[in-house]
Amino acid sequence: MISKDSFNSASTHVELSCIPDDATGIERIMLAAQGDLQRLMSSFFARPIFIERVYANGSPRLKPASPEHPITQSRQVHLVCASKIVCTATSNVTITHPDFERLFLDEKYPIGQTFRKKLRNPQFTLLDVQTSVIGGKRELRRTYTLETEGFLCEILEVFPDRDMFARGEAWLTESKLELENSRTVAVESQDTEPRWLPVGKGANIFHWGFAGTYGLEPSPLVYYHDICACSTHFIT
Repeated sequence: MISKDSFNSASTHVELSCIPDDATGIERIMLAAQGDLQRLMSSFFARPIFIERVYANGSPRLKPASPEHPITQSRQVHLVCASKIVCTATSNVTITHPDFERLFLDEKYPIGQTFRKKLRNPQFTLLDVQTSVIGGKRELRRTYTLETEGFLCEILEVFPDRDMFARGEAWLTESKLELENSRTVAVESQDTEPRWLPVGKGANIFHWGFAGTYGLEPSPLVYYHDICACSTHFIT
């Protein structure tokens, strides 16, 4: 066990072991989150955090959940802030109580909100913490379990860029600007193709036209030049 949470009438002590030596205070808070990660991240960014489901599949629901007939489900969701994915959570859930079945499967509550709706404080066990560099970004991930009677969850969370915890709002804004700039470059890099208007005189064909960038109209001087050239051709 990597975490230990102890308290008495005078103090509270949260111990985290086997985590990165350079872990910041806010990262330690996120690593110790016990079913309230979405709430903590919303507080940190001062913005709403939305859940976007990627996939969900599980065992058939032939009978109401019970210890004799557990229901299992695997699901993956994205935690999204300002259109940016701030965490990907993959969970394996075992349900043995119909109340949790209703909240989690029928009413589609996320895991953390399911515990909150039932007013349960789950038992938290941090199993693993890892860091790696993916695509030039420093990734942070943790694996842990949350458990209460009737509801057991094993969860892998991946934070795609540790810079988000160091830079906060600036990281969100910078990411948005990078996306907008990439779209602008894509539009400006479109090939310029000439647009032609064929005009005929007998067996002769004269292509009257101009080259223009998509979405932009030519200068009237271009029309004037082409009309004069076309007129001279037919007169002669």
